[in-house]
Formats: sequence, C-alpha cells, structure tokens
Amino acid sequence: MATELSPELRRSIENTIRGLTIDAVERAGIGHLGAPMGLARPVFQLWDRHLRFDPSDPDWALRDRFVLSAGHASMLLYSLLHLFEYELSLDDIKAFRQLGSRTPGHPEFGETAGVEITTGPLGQGFGHAVGMALAGRLARERFATGSEGPGHHFVYAVASDGDLMEGISYESASLAGHLGLGNLIVLYDDNQVTIDGPTSLTFSEDVRARFEAQGWHVQGVDGDDTAGLDAALESARAEGGRPSIVITRTTIGEGSGWAGLSKAHGGPFGADEVRATKENLGIPLDPEFFVPDEARTYLAGRAAAKREARAADDTRLSAWREAEPERAKAWDAARGRTLPADLAVTLADGLEGKADATRKHSGSVLQKLAEVAPILVGGSADLAGSNNTTLKGASDVGQGETPFAGGNVHYGIREHAMAAIVNGIALDGTFLPYAGTFMVFSDYMRPSIRLAALMGIRSTYVFTHDSIFVGEDGPTHQPVEQLDALRAIPGLTVFRPADGPETAAAWAYVASQAEGPVAFALSRQGVPAVERAKPFAAEDVWRGAYVVRDPASTPDVVVLASGSEVPLAVDTGKKLEAEGVQARVVSVPSLDLFTRQPDDVIDGMVPRDVPTVAVEAGLGESYRRLVGRDGLVYGMKGFGASAPWKHLADHFGFTPDKLAAAIRSHLGR
Repeated sequence: MATELSPELRRSIENTIRGLTIDAVERAGIGHLGAPMGLARPVFQLWDRHLRFDPSDPDWALRDRFVLSAGHASMLLYSLLHLFEYELSLDDIKAFRQLGSRTPGHPEFGETAGVEITTGPLGQGFGHAVGMALAGRLARERFATGSEGPGHHFVYAVASDGDLMEGISYESASLAGHLGLGNLIVLYDDNQVTIDGPTSLTFSEDVRARFEAQGWHVQGVDGDDTAGLDAALESARAEGGRPSIVITRTTIGEGSGWAGLSKAHGGPFGADEVRATKENLGIPLDPEFFVPDEARTYLAGRAAAKREARAADDTRLSAWREAEPERAKAWDAARGRTLPADLAVTLADGLEGKADATRKHSGSVLQKLAEVAPILVGGSADLAGSNNTTLKGASDVGQGETPFAGGNVHYGIREHAMAAIVNGIALDGTFLPYAGTFMVFSDYMRPSIRLAALMGIRSTYVFTHDSIFVGEDGPTHQPVEQLDALRAIPGLTVFRPADGPETAAAWAYVASQAEGPVAFALSRQGVPAVERAKPFAAEDVWRGAYVVRDPASTPDVVVLASGSEVPLAVDTGKKLEAEGVQARVVSVPSLDLFTRQPDDVIDGMVPRDVPTVAVEAGLGESYRRLVGRDGLVYGMKGFGASAPWKHLADHFGFTPDKLAAAIRSHLGR
C-alpha cells in the first residue's frame, strides 16, 4: 500500500529539500539557498500532485515540461530530481558546482537527466517556456485528434522577481497572452527580496494588473497553502484559452535565521547558522545530506505512480496511432527529422547562375524546403517582407478558426523574446524553427543565441541586411561588428552565402546536417552569381570554404571572401592577373565550419607560405585566424554612412580597382 502524505511527512520532505540545499551550498562554499528553501513547499506540491513525468525516461514525448527560470535555485531542481529517482545520485548532489559534476551552479541542458533547459540569465527561462508552450499547441493542432494524440502536455515555469524585471519576460508574456497559450502555467515566486535588498527598491508595479493587461489568467496563493495551490493549478489547466500565472507568496530562506532577508539569497550559511537552521527544521546535524527513510519510501511510491500513469498515457497514444495512422506517421517523421536524401540538390535546383539578393534566394529556398519538410515553423520580428521568411503555403499562427495550424509566426517587434521562443520550440523536438530580423538587431538576441549554442539545439536565425551595403538607412542599421560577434560564439555555425546555390546548401545543412544552432547573414542588395572554377557541390559549402578561382600557376596571394564580397574578390582576381599577380579566390560561406576542418584541408586551400587577404564589408577581424598577424584584413575601420550602397562601396574601397591596389601594396608590388 502506498504511503500517505501526512502533514508531518510533507514537512519532512520539504525540509529534506532545504537540508540538501544547505549542505550542498555549504560544501561548495558558494550557491543560492534562499529560493530553494522558500519554494520547497509549492514546487514539491507541483511535482508530487500535478507534473506528468517518468523518471526512467526523461525524454518521454508526452511529459509536462518544467522550466526553472530562476536558475540560481538549481538545488531545488536537483533535490527533486534525486528524490523522485531520476538518474542523479546523492554523490552528484555532494559534487554541487564542482568540475565535471552533473549538478552545475545553474541547470544545464544535456548534462543532467530531467533538466529541460539551460537557465542562467534571468528572464530567459520565461521566454523559452513560451516557445515550449507554443510548440505544444502547434503539435496538438497538427497531429492530435480531439483529446487524443500528442501536444496535450503543459509547460510549468517557476519565475522570480528578477525574471519579471527583465525586459524579455515582458515581451514573451505579451505574445503568449496575445496567442492565448493556455498550456503555459507560471508560478511567480513573490518573495519580495533581491540581492540588493527588498524589491521595493526597484520594483513597485502591480504584477497582477500587468499580466491581466497582457491577457493572462492571474491567481494568487500563499506558498504555504497547498490546497490553495492545488486549486489554482487545476483552475489554470482548465482555463485553456489563456496562459496562467500563479502569484505565489513565499519567504526566502524559510526556516533559517536569515528568513526574509536579502542575504538569504546566497550562501553559504556558515557552521553556526547551519546548526541553528537544522535544529529549527528538525534536520539531523549528522549525517550531512540526510534523507529520511520515510521520505525515500513515499517518493519511491510516487515515482512508481508516475511511471504507471505514463503507461496509461502510452496506451492511449497507441490507440490514437491505430486510429490515425497518417497523423502518427507525420508526427514520427517530424520528431525523427525524416527528409529526402537528395535535399541539397532539390533546394539548389534552378539557382545556378541566377543573380539576386541572398535574402531573396533564401526566401525561395524556404518555400521548397517547406514542401518537403513541413516541420518548418518561423517568422520574423515585424520584418517578414524584408527578411523573406514567410511560408507562402502556410497560414499565420494565431489567426483564423484553427490558430495553431499555421507555420508563419508573427513575433511583432520583440527580438529578445523571439530568439528565446524559437529556442523553446527547438527544445520541444517536433519542429524546425527559425526567426528573422535585420542583422544589426542580432545584438538584441545574443543572450538567447548564446544559450542555443550552449544547449546545442537546432534553432535557426535568419539575419538579412548583413553589411554596410544596407545603404541609405545609415550606420545605425549597418552591421559592422555583428558578423565577428556571432562567429565568436562557440557552437554557433554562421553562414554568409554568396549566391543561390550556396544559400540552398546552407539551408540543406540546417535541415539535415546541423547539430546545433545556425545563423544566416544575407544581403539586402542584389549580388551577381558566382563564377566557379568547377561545378557546384553542396559538400563544398558544408566544408565551409572552397576555391572559386585558381590561377594557372602557383598563387602569389589567396583572397578570402564571403557573401556579397565573393564576386568582388573574383573580379579583383581577374584584375590582379592582368597585372601579373596570380590570385586564388576562396569563397568562405561558413568560416566556422572551415576552421573546424583538419589542418590539411585548410592548408590545401590557404597555404601557410602564401600571403593571404580577407575582404569583408564589416570589421572582418574573425578572419585573423586564417590570415595571421601579417595578413591583410580588408574591411571596415569604423561605422558606415547613409548613402546608396554603390556609393558606399566606392567610398569605403569595396571595388575591384581599390581592393586590387590594396593587395598589390600589401604584396609590395
């Protein structure tokens, strides 16, 4: 017979969470105690009575998602994972914040079973949770039948005062309310304390009114009132048409002498306060990391019950599969990334020799990709027409009688939220999401892009208007340093294709090859088709670079370029040859992929003993790793200016005559 959860046993489990937190932080000498101690009761109640999961299969597709947006409260999550019998041992808890442990300071996706998302910067978890919820609604609309099939899970997030102060939470909540994401439920930890002191120092807005104004279902409970919390969560799930926030009043550092004080945010307590707190909570001083037998027994029973509930859900899913074989096949294909073997060839068809802006090439390739990969979901931050990100055969998400049947997401002017939401969709694992905006605005998205790279998830960012050749909009809209900044993010693959075939190959890489996030840098202005020394092959792009022009004799110089500067480099190579300088021109659609190649591949194209020049209509300093200290990076030295792009090309020296003169000067000719 299963053990009943008496009030005494409940307090024992909650205090076990507090005790594990105290001991882990004390042993590490650093960490955050206050939030886990204050949230122990409401979050344990959520996990125990409401959250659907299977500890033996953390990736079960029908599970509810739990997002700890307040990632500094990681010991709360680690304690629950351990107690509910995920693959996280007491020794892992003891190794909190240590090198190589499965309990890092903030939760890290892919390092710890049961951790759904990397949360560090406040507000990011909130935005990612919106994306997860959107993915769930999209999956339900596309694949489920009534109440049967995938997409009926909920996304639960725990957010702190700090999360709600960050601007990304405002943007994300605004879109979630507009779309009516009724499968999103946020517990707001209203403990009224931040590191510097009470929240009244900086945060006096009416949170209830704020979320009501954004179209949310808002409730408030005392964090100690489990019955009230149960009722609020049941009401939130029943709401259906609006996202829900439950304002949960807690006490930071509950049970300690620091309760309610800002210093409770972080620890360690120190020996005296540890002793006093454990005595107050009834936790033995010895041994450390104590878990009572009755708690183990109860939680083992609850873990077993979760697994049994999962089996029942799987039985219903099997019945759905039998009743809806085509929908089931489509769902499996989406989650399994089933794509045609000749995808790269299909996407590149008809683009060879065609001059156009690469943003327009990207738009046409997207249409082809959507036909063979209906898992595409994307849009832009109010720039769909400029970014060429609209899927013409798909409806708009949030519109019509079936608002989640579409594939075009209108994010509005919310770049911060857009990047996080795209990541959340990617984390769901069903769709291949992308987001578009002008490249200069990638700065707004950088924290989420960085998290995508940390997690190794398949988010795609389509950045158009990629250089000073934006033209008349002027230097505020002309990216100069952004390409280098994006290339500096480990694990992010940046493509800057030069023409249609390179753009098609890059999208084929996204769909079939990528194991992490990808960013596109696409031109606003039209560019000539690239003249190649040999027939085009997608594998050349996937290698990151290839020779597009080679002299008949040994090269005197190697010229590297990407995007709109490749035709410039080719024309410059011809001019140099006429002047007696033998120039090899290498197109580098992805500097990231190229520099990951073995040395012999790189040296075969860019010999170490041949002078190398890189040309880019931006700073271009990321090429320094190839050209070396003595090589020439022919790029911008400052910001651009407002003028037609051809005037800018002449003014800043991006013409064959001026580039050839600079190369000759560099070579001493």
